[in-house]
Amino acid sequence: MNVKETVGIDVGKITNEVFIHIAKKSKSFNNTEKGITSMVKWVLASTEYSKEEILFVFEHTGLYSYILAAHLTEQGYLYTMLPGLEIKRSMGIVRGKDDKIDAKKIALYAYRRKDEIKTYRLPSDNIKEIRSLISLRERLVKQRSGYKASLGESKIFLKRKGNSTLFSVQERMIKELTKQIDKVEKKITDIVNKDENLKRLYKLITSIKGVGEQTALLMIGLTDGFTRFKTWRQFATYCGIAPFPNTSGISIRGKTKVSNLANKRMKTLLDLCAKCSIQHNNEMKLYYERRLSERKSKMSTINIIRNKLLARIFAVVNRGTPYVDTLAYCS
Repeated sequence: MNVKETVGIDVGKITNEVFIHIAKKSKSFNNTEKGITSMVKWVLASTEYSKEEILFVFEHTGLYSYILAAHLTEQGYLYTMLPGLEIKRSMGIVRGKDDKIDAKKIALYAYRRKDEIKTYRLPSDNIKEIRSLISLRERLVKQRSGYKASLGESKIFLKRKGNSTLFSVQERMIKELTKQIDKVEKKITDIVNKDENLKRLYKLITSIKGVGEQTALLMIGLTDGFTRFKTWRQFATYCGIAPFPNTSGISIRGKTKVSNLANKRMKTLLDLCAKCSIQHNNEMKLYYERRLSERKSKMSTINIIRNKLLARIFAVVNRGTPYVDTLAYCS
């Protein structure tokens, strides 16, 4: 990749602020298909570099950045989407908020790191749909949990007589949300079953005892079908389960610990998988009990098991064969 010009874009719900680094030009465009087409034409007309030498850089803002990413992918332009926190920290100490200045700083940051930044490509339509459906399911489950908690408290402190509407409405909402959750889950299953590659990945991941359906589906979505991360250690860092040293000079000698910068949903699911493995996987159970008998930390042991499971998931995917529980064959 021979990038000679970078274009920083501050993506908004209605408009996108654009800044060309070397040309030192800026302009606003509507965040629509027509506006993005005009933006690309303006960029090409405002710089001396060719299409293959220009890198577009912007923050990953979900739906707001989707149209832009889809257009650049379709037209074959080089682009990357950076996490908001990475962009924010690259700007240094900032007072106030100005979209034009933000676009300029994004372009500068990208230019400084143009040899390191990797270009981005949208995942397949099936993976995009799975991601959206998983997010929808999580919102529905969260809403249902809220109604269940409220209904449970009502049953403790109130009598149904005189509060029939309060009880019946909440019960109907729980029933309806459950129905919609089942509908979303069925749709996700249908997508996986119709895509041979996703179906293969799903079977490989769930062949590991303790790893469930939701963990497998979320991993497939977050890894873009295991194409986004090269190693399980990279994904462990992304999930916030990779331990890092906490030392500095002679004054700080803290314990090795995980970072708070993580995908919390994936981290929670891996935590549940680890605890499930301790209960139902004899190998993990023996390892857990041995560590505790040696007075090792309970939490650090669980985190090691999380990493073990993650390493096994990537191993079966790379190998292309299901996991074999060798301990089951030991006499």
